[in-house]
Amino acid sequence: MAGFWGKRKREEQDAADADLARRAELALVAADERIRLTSDELDFAVAELGTGPTADLKSALTAVRTHMSEAFSLHQLNHDHIPDTPEELRTRNARIIQLCEWAEDLLEERTIALQPAIERIRRAPEILARVRSDRERLETRVPPAREALLRLSRRYSAAALAQIAGNPDEADQLLDFAVHTADVSERRREAGQREQAGVALEAATEAVRRAESLLDAVDAFEIEALRAESTLAAVIEDSRGDLVDARSGPQTPAVRTAMAELEAALAALPASAVKDDPFGALSRLRVANAALDTAREKAAHPAPSEAHVRHTVDDADRQIAVARSLIAGHRGWIGADARTRFAEAERLRAEIPIGPIPEDDREQVQAVARRASALASEALQLAQRDIDSSRPDEWDDGGWGGRGRGRGMGMGGGGMGGGILGGLVIGSLLGDIFDG
Repeated sequence: MAGFWGKRKREEQDAADADLARRAELALVAADERIRLTSDELDFAVAELGTGPTADLKSALTAVRTHMSEAFSLHQLNHDHIPDTPEELRTRNARIIQLCEWAEDLLEERTIALQPAIERIRRAPEILARVRSDRERLETRVPPAREALLRLSRRYSAAALAQIAGNPDEADQLLDFAVHTADVSERRREAGQREQAGVALEAATEAVRRAESLLDAVDAFEIEALRAESTLAAVIEDSRGDLVDARSGPQTPAVRTAMAELEAALAALPASAVKDDPFGALSRLRVANAALDTAREKAAHPAPSEAHVRHTVDDADRQIAVARSLIAGHRGWIGADARTRFAEAERLRAEIPIGPIPEDDREQVQAVARRASALASEALQLAQRDIDSSRPDEWDDGGWGGRGRGRGMGMGGGGMGGGILGGLVIGSLLGDIFDG
């Protein structure tokens, strides 16, 4: 029976080795074909794009050819006249597959990265035609944009219109630039200067895109300004209500200052007949309104005094010091739980600043100190538990010569073990006393 299973195992291994050899040969063929195909694609890309954009693909192809020479050498060793062991064949075929897969993956990655640029070059005539068509279409939008600015200037201030005031003129210039660079791209392409043609083509398409965005911004301004005016009315009403509520609440210096600033922002709003900047007014009023909300929140929930925070920090320091003393005096008996909590307590304590604590940070500092204190307390309890579990049981005859049982240290019931452990406990306690 043993011979049968041994034969079957050898047959299965032979079949697996034969499959690995076939996969290695197929991988070699596929990788070699991919190299040839990529080489042709590189020649086309260089002709269309120039050497700059294609440098990464060229370097990848060079690296692949270098490493694939190793794969072909390994395949040649598999078929020379020198006998090979199954392990040698297995190792070589696995390496061949690895090299071929790496080569195909690298060429695929670099080729895909180059595809958009190649596609743009192939579609260059179509893209250039669209640039000229877009220029004609967008040119018709420039005069209406200027008329819209004139109309808007009767309602809104120069400050409000500053963000779009130059858009029609800038768009007009960009459209002229787009046609100019499209012509440059066409001439460079006809002269065989593919790389320069590609740069000019990208510049032309970007100029058209920017021009359209500028004109869209003029169209959108009026709607956005109306929305800002509507929001401003709601914020004005909300601010007046907040002032009424603030007058009946706690009057801290910060609240009084914030109230004065919000009242000034409301008073600075222009009359309805005056041209204004609704965006700027809305921004200023929101800032003042938020400042009052913050001041009232702090007045309702005042931050703890610095002395109170320092008292909490001092409590944490005491807890940490006690835990440190206990752990340092019984290092061999303290387990991971106690040590972990103590380390975290020390880490949190180190985050607390030494100097004055800003009012805005006091609540957070106090919370950190309380957490550090709690962790130190837990570490102390866990350390005490570890020490207690390691102490010897009380002796049966009340002395040192009787029988006892050791716990936690793996000692049995012999008097020698209990005596040694008892001595360790006493020595540790005496050490604590004299160290103090």
